[in-house]
Amino acid sequence: MRFVDVIDKKAEGLALGREEIDAMIQGYTDGDIPDYQMSAMCMAIRLKGMNAQETAWMTDAMMHSGDTADLSDLRGIKLDKHSTGGVGDTTTLVVAPLVAACGGTVAKMSGRGLGHTGGTLDKLESVPGTSVEISLERFKDIVRENGVAVIGQSGNLVPADKKIYALRDVTATVRSIPLIASSIMSKKLASGADAIVLDVKTGSGAFMREKEEAFALAKEMVSIGNAMGRKVRALVTDMNQPLGMAVGNALEVREAVQLLSGMIPETDPLYRVCILLGVQMMRMGGLAQTDAEAEKKLKNAIHDGSGLQRLRRMIELQGGDGSYISMDRIDELVQVRKKIDVTAQEDGFVSSMDAEEIGTAAQMLGAGRAKKDDTIDPAVGLIMQVRCGYEVHKGSPLCTLYVNDDRALEEVIAKVRNAVKTDLQPKPVNDMVYGIVTEADL
Repeated sequence: MRFVDVIDKKAEGLALGREEIDAMIQGYTDGDIPDYQMSAMCMAIRLKGMNAQETAWMTDAMMHSGDTADLSDLRGIKLDKHSTGGVGDTTTLVVAPLVAACGGTVAKMSGRGLGHTGGTLDKLESVPGTSVEISLERFKDIVRENGVAVIGQSGNLVPADKKIYALRDVTATVRSIPLIASSIMSKKLASGADAIVLDVKTGSGAFMREKEEAFALAKEMVSIGNAMGRKVRALVTDMNQPLGMAVGNALEVREAVQLLSGMIPETDPLYRVCILLGVQMMRMGGLAQTDAEAEKKLKNAIHDGSGLQRLRRMIELQGGDGSYISMDRIDELVQVRKKIDVTAQEDGFVSSMDAEEIGTAAQMLGAGRAKKDDTIDPAVGLIMQVRCGYEVHKGSPLCTLYVNDDRALEEVIAKVRNAVKTDLQPKPVNDMVYGIVTEADL
């Protein structure tokens, strides 16, 4: 079998067989298939697509291109959640410890931020001493003791995805549902979880800009999980404005601590999405028989402080200083040289936000990476002072910048002002959750 013939077959819009897909993934991982041919295949897939069976086969081949994590010796149903990337998306730091406090086993391997989206690992590392580079055995020991741990992908997990993703990034083939779905699901499945809740973002701060695209991706990933014998559900949620008010690393940790300390109202979008994700994890883990029971247990874990205690203990077991995970000390993590309000230039109502631009503004302050080897300043970022629908007056703050480096400051201020649009009349605000995709929807 010549790989050029396989490329031509997909370019003609024909379905590939399992042997062809297995040979493609193994050949590229081993270096037998050159970048230029795999680039051509990625473009053929972007243009012609893949059916559900092809995508499942590709996910399986990528998952088995390296090591897989065996979590079978941990108790109960091993739970995980994954977000497709957003701005102010602090849900893992809230949901994972809450579910653990309710009796769940949450063993999560996570990623770093790149571009306008924040990474959970970077947020955790903003707490002094915290390590996310932990052996699989130590990871499992922490989960056994605390019910939750969040670490980086260790060992040789899914090397095919690392190579293919790097290629897609420079060949305009990132925006392909089969390629996105197989990339995400191969990593989640290789990480050993039994049940996975996906948070598929859509809007100005998401890779999937349109709701229809997001639902298609959600269904594809649920279908893959089903084909691979795992439980998978997906929420499709709005990312037309930052989910939380904080955008940064330590700033988002502080917001998570505030929520787990009962200081954020139940009507807040971040609170609502965290509870909805937690409810799905609780139901999939057999920890509650109804949504109402799951929600009550999660809220109790906020009110009695047990969720916060799980987060603090996780930080300690991963080498960090858990004393910061309290309202007494959390502000010490966000000490910066100066804070600057970006103010409204006219009266009106906030009609829309460009969440990607807001995320990019935080990145330019030092809170994120433009390239993988960029250094992050954990304390910097921004706090939004408004949401869509809020009334503003000329001179009132739109957000507060946390600044240590002035070099891009004027550009950041202009970017935030351009990102927040106002209108003389209030406009309807998008729903936070557009729907849930389960196995029954396939």
